[in-house]
Amino acid sequence: MIKVAFYDTKSYDKPSFERYGETHGVQFKYLETKLNEDTADLAKGCDAVCVFVNDTVNAAVIDRLYALGVKLIALRSAGYNNVDVRHAFGKIHVVHVPAYSPYAVAEHTMALLLASVRRIHKAYNRTREFNFSLNGLTGFDFHGKTVGVIGTGKIGRIFIDICRGFGMKVVAYDPYPAAGAGIEYVALDELFAQSDVISLHCPLNDGTFHTINAEAIAKMKKGVVIVNTSRGALIDAEALLDGIKSRKIGAACLDVYEEEADIFFEDRSGHILDDDLLSRLISMPNVIVTSHQAFLTEEALNNIAETTVSNIRSCFGNDGVCDNELCYRCGSIERCKSNRKDKCF
Repeated sequence: MIKVAFYDTKSYDKPSFERYGETHGVQFKYLETKLNEDTADLAKGCDAVCVFVNDTVNAAVIDRLYALGVKLIALRSAGYNNVDVRHAFGKIHVVHVPAYSPYAVAEHTMALLLASVRRIHKAYNRTREFNFSLNGLTGFDFHGKTVGVIGTGKIGRIFIDICRGFGMKVVAYDPYPAAGAGIEYVALDELFAQSDVISLHCPLNDGTFHTINAEAIAKMKKGVVIVNTSRGALIDAEALLDGIKSRKIGAACLDVYEEEADIFFEDRSGHILDDDLLSRLISMPNVIVTSHQAFLTEEALNNIAETTVSNIRSCFGNDGVCDNELCYRCGSIERCKSNRKDKCF
């Protein structure tokens, strides 16, 4: 039986992981706390840890897990910006879930956009108080508008297909364009200048940190709508707030936030929120914030559990090879994934 410390457990995680764990010889030790330097010792006696987007897996945590005999860090997410993969190389193997349901995230992106532009959230609140006035609810047609998509991986391309269904013109930016996808790629500055809507679908790394900043916002159309369902730090939140206050940004739809780690996924309705920046963003009438829920569908949760358990079984199997391992053996985190034939170390 493979023992796994499952950090940052939520009620919706357990059913799928229990089902796949029981049938594949994986025993989960569910922990509500997040993984960090203070909680790493809770993994004592476990073969692996299973972590999510707001767990801290820095060098100090990796060293402590290694000292405890932990052999695997299994991410139940696609992104791995919270893991020091370079430091883990040669000590602890790291695996992730590269695709669980790109449709879930792309559809939530469009749901946010529709709710914002057509003022659906405002109309819902009004009619519950029997206020049927239409004043202040005027939106705009998507048809004929230009949407700029930053990042054209699976999620980005599905979102592009959805936008095309609305009759929108699509331009995109990606340092690694999808060959033969029929997508019009432009330079990032050109995307900023052309787009009525900008949607972010790229990973967070040194090259994408604060892609949306004060300089970028200055190049955008007045009234642009910005949507982010990827990673919070792709946007400089202070610059975003300034853009909203100056009326340069017409609306913002955020499923992620730069400093979300100690806020999202918890009920804080009975507490005073210490994060003044997030409080101010939420207070804006043209901002919609959801709590990192774009991934949250039955299909996605099932796929995440199935792939994570499969990753764990593969790493502890006879040859220890897992197609979803992340490492620095080739000098790049994902370079050798497509033709991996042996363990990274």
